Amino acid sequence: MDEETFDFIVTGAGSAGCAVAARLSESGRHRVLLLEAGQRDSNPWIHIPIGYHKLYTHNELNWKFESEPVPGLNGRTSYQPRGKMLGGTSSLNGMIYMRGTATDYDGWQQRGCTGWDWASVLPYFRKAQDQERGESEFHGVGGPLKVTDNRFRSDIVDAIIEAAVQAGVPRNDDFNGAIQDGVGYYQGTQAGGKRWSAATAYLKPARPRQNLVVVTQAHATRIVIEEGRAIGVEYASPSGRQIARARREVVVSGGVYGSPQLLLLSGIGPAAHLRDMGLEVRHDLPAVGANLHDHFNSYVAWRSKKTGTLNDLAQSPYRKLIAGCQYALTRTGPLAGVSGLAGILARSDARFDRPDLQMNIFLWSIESRDRNGIYAHKFPGFAISPVHLRPEGRGRVSLKSPDPFAQPKIEFKFLETAYDIDAMLFGMRLARQIAGQPALASIIEEEVTPGPAVSSEDAMIEDLRNRGVSNLHPVGTCRMGTGDDAVVDPRLRVRGVTGLRVADASIMPQIIGGNTNAPSIMIGEKAAAMILEDA
Repeated sequence: MDEETFDFIVTGAGSAGCAVAARLSESGRHRVLLLEAGQRDSNPWIHIPIGYHKLYTHNELNWKFESEPVPGLNGRTSYQPRGKMLGGTSSLNGMIYMRGTATDYDGWQQRGCTGWDWASVLPYFRKAQDQERGESEFHGVGGPLKVTDNRFRSDIVDAIIEAAVQAGVPRNDDFNGAIQDGVGYYQGTQAGGKRWSAATAYLKPARPRQNLVVVTQAHATRIVIEEGRAIGVEYASPSGRQIARARREVVVSGGVYGSPQLLLLSGIGPAAHLRDMGLEVRHDLPAVGANLHDHFNSYVAWRSKKTGTLNDLAQSPYRKLIAGCQYALTRTGPLAGVSGLAGILARSDARFDRPDLQMNIFLWSIESRDRNGIYAHKFPGFAISPVHLRPEGRGRVSLKSPDPFAQPKIEFKFLETAYDIDAMLFGMRLARQIAGQPALASIIEEEVTPGPAVSSEDAMIEDLRNRGVSNLHPVGTCRMGTGDDAVVDPRLRVRGVTGLRVADASIMPQIIGGNTNAPSIMIGEKAAAMILEDA
């Protein structure tokens, strides 16, 4: 068994991990090892924006996690695709660039997370960004992460936006500007019609550095701890079990499921649970794995009188050929579009100080979505998907087995509070209100999901329990804070273990109001800056 020594070891080459490793190695003074359990990001579907649908159930590039049965979903499980490749989930996500609101981060600071208020995190969002529209108070240029306008526009999406305006929703051309409320097209992490993942943004330019070692197919199995300090990482590779040693720190960036799992496998977590798994307790830290929460969503879908939806593309070899040629020649057309082209940010209660709903506008409608795939209706269709941004339910990630290759136990608490249900009901009703506006009268043939028969409150709640799904933005399982309910402190140091930090979406004490990829990259940027300050 070989052993090699580095200054820093980062486990997980996802959205945050790529940023951490690239920034730590930038000066050339520190030797950095980045371990990734998955493969290189060489599959062409990673880089074609519409390839999201090809990767959604990919057996080799996707962890394909599955939750335990969810009581609030009538016992259904929740499929959780996560990227298993360089770039992590940024290499298979919907590419929507969204930060949340200033009050989200000010709320983190109010919870004791000093240095994570909006004024403190905005510089890292700007540092990361290369904004196509240019520099402003809210946006940066020259950073590694390309943020651009959609290269694909649709008459149907234009009509949905106009219908939302007719329903009283203001237009908003920048959901990451001064105000989040409104309706408009999203920006995405793309450039030149191609996905711009964290691996493309951070690792690709950093790979020539002699002081950065990136190892794929390297599954971290245990943090090596001696006398209360993390001094290395044990990992499995095609050539067998390896141990890498860290002179300074180990940074865990395995994501909301992988990070708590690795801590638990290393003996850091609730003592009783570790003993039940037959693991030695290295540090009793009850909060590891707790505070799991996620945005929740459902769909209202309509049959369209107009063709040109992605349903039509899915059903027609001819349309696929035309779209493929258009993309190959010009990097435009439907293959260049992000998963959600546009959206609405709204408040389910006028008294709220910020939006609690994100209504994604999709140029497709689906019959079903699970670990077997995404299945579109066999007719032209589109959908509005209400997403609840501020859920109250809290679940947990724990071990099913001490086997590091077994999936973790994932427990969600969806639709268990009155507010979690009421917010979704408001979103469903707002979607229907928008569909009833004049701008869509010549386009909508009929509502197909959930359908006109689902109209009473009881019927709508039952529909949510039968069809609603995770919006795949899980956070919180290595919560940042100052009390016993925290795993890491505001400098992301694991409480009670020196030389060990966590940097990814798992540290969020409270989920932000929007997609989580951009905030995860910001966390990686800020983590690297703090680590270098402390070094």
